[in-house]
Amino acid sequence: MFSFFKKKKIVAHIKLNGVIGNAGKFKQGIDFAGQEEIIEKAFSLKKAKIVAITINSPGGSPVQSHLIYKFIRAQAKKNNKKVVVFAEDVAASGGYLIACAGDEIYANSSSIIGSIGVIYSSFGFTELIKKIGIERRVHTAGKNKSSLDPFQEEKSEDIERLKKIQLDLHKDFIKVVEESRGVKLKTDDIELFSGEFWAGSKAKELGLIDGLGNANEILKEKFGEDVIIKKFEKPKGWFSKKFSSSINQVDQLANILEERSIWQRYGI
Repeated sequence: MFSFFKKKKIVAHIKLNGVIGNAGKFKQGIDFAGQEEIIEKAFSLKKAKIVAITINSPGGSPVQSHLIYKFIRAQAKKNNKKVVVFAEDVAASGGYLIACAGDEIYANSSSIIGSIGVIYSSFGFTELIKKIGIERRVHTAGKNKSSLDPFQEEKSEDIERLKKIQLDLHKDFIKVVEESRGVKLKTDDIELFSGEFWAGSKAKELGLIDGLGNANEILKEKFGEDVIIKKFEKPKGWFSKKFSSSINQVDQLANILEERSIWQRYGI
C-alpha cells in the first residue's frame, strides 16, 4: 500500500563502441582521453550502487585498453560501486581486456568473446617499388630506427625484437584476465590465451563471462522492472556531424579500411 514510497534502484550505464585507440579525426572510437570524463561522471552518481558498461569493440591499442581498464577499476574502488559489463557483437582483444574491469560479465549467446593475444600486421612493398622503378632511401641515427620498414626487406633480428615485445604485452593481458576471472576460468581442455575467440555460449562454459543476456533484461532481472537506467554517453560533436563527409577524404578512407579490417577478423 505504500509501494510508491519505495526507492527505485538506479544504475549508471556507459556505452563503449568502436575500435580502441586513434580512430581518426572525425570517427567515434574508444580512447582514454575521450572516455575519462564520461566514466568519472557515471561513477560519481551517488544514488547508483552499480555501474553498467556495454562494450562493442574488436580491440585496438593495448595501451588505451589498459588505461581504460585501470581507470574503471580505480573509480569502482574509489566510489565503492560494483561494475557489470555487457558485451554486444564483439568484446575481443582489447575489448575483452576492458570487459575484465567488470565484477560480472554478460554477453549474447552469439557475441564474439576472447582473442586474448597480441597482433601486429603490415604490408611489404619491396617488389612493388622495384617494378615501378622507385629507390628507397633511408638515413637514420640509431641502427634500429628503421625496423620493420614496409619498403625494405624484413630482417630476422627485427622480427625477433617485435616478438619479444608482443610476448611482454601478452603476459600483461593474461595477468589482467587471470586477476579478473580467477577460479572461474576453465583451462583444462583448451588454451584460453592462444588468441582464439568464441561465441558467447562457449565463452560462458570457459568462464570468460558469467552469463547470457543483454543489459536491459539482466538489469531488470537483478533490480526489478522499475529499475532506472541513467545513460552516460559521449555526444558526437557538431563539427564532426557537419563536416566529416567533406574534409580529408583520403585520411577518412584509410581509417575506414583499417577499422573494417579489425572488425572483419571476427566476422563482423
